[in-house]
Amino acid sequence: MTSAPTTVDGFHARLRDVAEDLPKRMRQCAEYLADNTDRIAVSTVAELAEGAGVAPSAMMRFCQVMGFNGFSDMQKLFRTAFAPGLPDYATRLANLRERGAESPSALLAEFVDAGRLSLENLANSVDSRVLDQAVAALSQANVIHIIGVRRAYSVATYLSYAFEKMQIGTVLHDGAGKLVNPHAVRDGDAVIAITFAPYSEETLELVQQAQAKDVPVVAITDTAMSPVHVDDILALSVSEVDVGAFRALSATLSLAITLAVAVGAARGAEFGI
Repeated sequence: MTSAPTTVDGFHARLRDVAEDLPKRMRQCAEYLADNTDRIAVSTVAELAEGAGVAPSAMMRFCQVMGFNGFSDMQKLFRTAFAPGLPDYATRLANLRERGAESPSALLAEFVDAGRLSLENLANSVDSRVLDQAVAALSQANVIHIIGVRRAYSVATYLSYAFEKMQIGTVLHDGAGKLVNPHAVRDGDAVIAITFAPYSEETLELVQQAQAKDVPVVAITDTAMSPVHVDDILALSVSEVDVGAFRALSATLSLAITLAVAVGAARGAEFGI
């Protein structure tokens, strides 16, 4: 039996390794857990199975596929990694949902607590080594190309605004007219690609064009199973806790402005964002 991962990063690496060869039900488990890592520490196996659309027995089998003896062993890994902050906020969210969001103020409270949990998860899970490498690559680029559509569009435009205020050359690929303009990416440039499931074809196309030219790519994405979470891309994963079917971008925007300010500082930019 394969030994179980001992870190959250190791868990995500194992997910990437096994994902392609999994049967349908096991892949549903993998995709759900990759997109909802923050829930593993505080949910029952039945709750996770329901979220993944599988039977609890399938979720238990998936734990064994990952190398764990059972669900409790997998959950222990995440409780150790995310304690003590995670359970408290998750409990608050659960209580708010039980009471319902019948007023704007109650809904605001849900989004605030979801944002807090998302930010705590980001602080606990971001790979500082990859973050350092991303800042180094971007700080050396002649031009930074930024792409993000649909839900990622607001993040892309904010990054473009922030770099512009720091007088750092950028090109925002907004996909207007279905044009991605991959030929604008040249040697010495870098790309920031922001994409979440379902991953946009426009973003993946620009990433592939950049890779073909050996141009560094920094990705802001959601899970370890994202198509941009591969070895030759500097991928930074961020998990946003949802309120119902809606996800704010609290952690994603915090990660984006961290990138922008760190790159600006490395380049000696004037700050006035």
